[in-house]
Amino acid sequence: MDGFAAVDFEFARQVLQRGIAALFAVAFASSLNQFRPLLGEHGLLPAPELLAWARSSPQRRRMLRPTLFLRVRYTDRRLVAMCIAGIVVAAALVAGIPQLGPPWVPMLCFLALWLGYMSITSIGQTFYGFGWEMLLLESGFLAAFLGSNEQPPSTVVIVLFWWLVFRLEFGAGMIKIRGGREWRDLTALTYHHETQPMPGPLSRQAHLLPRWFHKGEVLGNHFAQLIVPWFLFAPLLGLFVPGPVPAIIGAVAAAIVIATQVWLVLTGNFAWLNWMTIVLAFSAIGVPGIGAEPRPAASDPPWIVDGMPLYWAVVTAAVGLLFVVLSWAPLRNLFARRQLMNASFNRWQLANAYGAFGTVTKERIEIVVEGTMDEIPDAATWREYGFKGKPGDLRRIPRQYAPYHLRLDWLMWFLPLGRSLEDWFTAFLVKLLQADAPTLRLLARDPFEGERPRWVRAVSYRYRFTTRAEFRDTGTRWVRDRRRPVMGPVSLRR
Repeated sequence: MDGFAAVDFEFARQVLQRGIAALFAVAFASSLNQFRPLLGEHGLLPAPELLAWARSSPQRRRMLRPTLFLRVRYTDRRLVAMCIAGIVVAAALVAGIPQLGPPWVPMLCFLALWLGYMSITSIGQTFYGFGWEMLLLESGFLAAFLGSNEQPPSTVVIVLFWWLVFRLEFGAGMIKIRGGREWRDLTALTYHHETQPMPGPLSRQAHLLPRWFHKGEVLGNHFAQLIVPWFLFAPLLGLFVPGPVPAIIGAVAAAIVIATQVWLVLTGNFAWLNWMTIVLAFSAIGVPGIGAEPRPAASDPPWIVDGMPLYWAVVTAAVGLLFVVLSWAPLRNLFARRQLMNASFNRWQLANAYGAFGTVTKERIEIVVEGTMDEIPDAATWREYGFKGKPGDLRRIPRQYAPYHLRLDWLMWFLPLGRSLEDWFTAFLVKLLQADAPTLRLLARDPFEGERPRWVRAVSYRYRFTTRAEFRDTGTRWVRDRRRPVMGPVSLRR
């Protein structure tokens, strides 16, 4: 680092800009494919109804986070246009095209992604109530001030990325150590690989590892989240301490964060949460010798501050001051007794509090949706609807979908954890009775091939992974039992 300029962090900037842009493209693609059947004009929780409610009074309008759809009437076509535009802008940033110009060009591109995606999440209701939505937004806002290839990245902005990774990792660690006893007695990961929301292809193999290994996983998690994040700030010592040691310490801390996140990528499907954490951790890896072209001396017009135009140094310093002000609330939250998880303290979702899995469920309860064409439900032959990501078919290997986010599948995991079924699930069953084509496209298998079933119902089962012996005998990867009716049978009036 060299004053205002983080001259050794050009590689980090390239990873941050292109990685964050790539995940924006994934997020917009997810919305393009899923928003309309879930939240569109004819969705399960229609966003136009929420917007009409918000427009009914100034007080309600303020309760909704910023969205362009309060100024421009929502239509499904406009949602599609916004998603396609977001994918195009994100692809350009991944290719590095805006970064070839002055720093305000990539700034405008990232701010457009930030505002566009916020416009979607603000009306996304429960389907967009995940912590990685605000993580993407905050990351995109910070990426707007990484500059272009014409100047080195700003020290202020690089440090703000370390502060983001610190809140993300240390916040998650504190949530766990204060949460369920399983994190303190080191048994959490004995259950987690089996009961996590959406297992991946290697989740069963991870679950079947020895108990001592799972205890080691928990210890490693506590080390990576409670101790390592403090060392991300070590490169700042390079401003005062000569030599490569501070940068090496920061890079090692980043490598540990990256390694733990890669393990989570391999053993689960947490949308872009782990992928984003990997990208953000690269902010602490400085590579000397990779930097911007030499600029005029500070005394030459236009004024240059450590290789950066004066106006850009002022802009990035202002962003730093903004985050100093906004960070007081999340800083207090990290050390509060009643720590908030995945909380935003301002309307713009900047300087948020993060965290996940303060408790780990010990059993996996799955709600299975079935339908029948028979007239009499009590004597009917029931056929099961297949979901893309959540467990169903006992023989199927769980698929790898992350960083893509399957919103319906995730909310199906949360259903058994609530006290009652949510409104969107009732609407979902109605759509199945109507054989609604957009809704059926959210599923992996429609047992009735587009025809309307006479009845649908929901039943719950306890699922668990098969042991190695059970798999050899049956060829199944799951065992399910404890069947219990949840809803139905229900039918449309005819």
